[in-house]
Amino acid sequence: MRAELLYRIQAARAGRQPLAVITRISDGAQGHCDGDVVTGALRLGDGDLEAVRARMRDDNSGMLAGGELFVHVHAPPVRLIIVGAVHIAQALAPMARIAGYDVTVVDPRGTFATTDRFPGIALSDEWPDDALEILEPDARAAVVTLTHDPKLDDPALTAALRSPAFYIAALGGRRTHSLRLERLREAGFAETDLARINGPAGLPIGATSPAEIATSILAQMIAVRHHRPVVPGAEP
Repeated sequence: MRAELLYRIQAARAGRQPLAVITRISDGAQGHCDGDVVTGALRLGDGDLEAVRARMRDDNSGMLAGGELFVHVHAPPVRLIIVGAVHIAQALAPMARIAGYDVTVVDPRGTFATTDRFPGIALSDEWPDDALEILEPDARAAVVTLTHDPKLDDPALTAALRSPAFYIAALGGRRTHSLRLERLREAGFAETDLARINGPAGLPIGATSPAEIATSILAQMIAVRHHRPVVPGAEP
């Protein structure tokens, strides 16, 4: 691997940006793709470029073009920011970590966000809007609010909607979510913005216990990440 390409990979990691290295098997020629264009010794047709982008979206290294090309995807871990250190969060945080997510639980209530309740999970006792300003959710981040408290959930959703987070979800029944959307409309958000919120959070699998609800949320988040159809607005 050339030094310039190694530098590109290191820079992408430092900036939490995915990068694909494409190698032509026949002669070892290489290029790299940041999701928009391919730079280097290779030139790809539109079909192969879209296939590279698809592999980048799914963090999925592998062969392309009938075995003529190998795509190695270098990507930082996907992040999950959970607002509300509640029982569902205690199930969701370790499950998401097993699924490969970097997890942070945000809750200014010190008796909730403790290492005893969330062993090995990053914790923030900042108010949600301040925490999200620090964490800077990007296109590889998900934000889930679980508190049912507008003083905590609304600032978090406001910050999340102003970010490129790939998944935004809020726990609560239909009436709770309807009132939440009305408050966000009054705050100036358009319907296209509000449509980004998966609420009530989770897939409609009949979940009732905290662990089942956490499972439904994680499943929906994975489906959105991999561009699979989900059922919006249904009870989990």
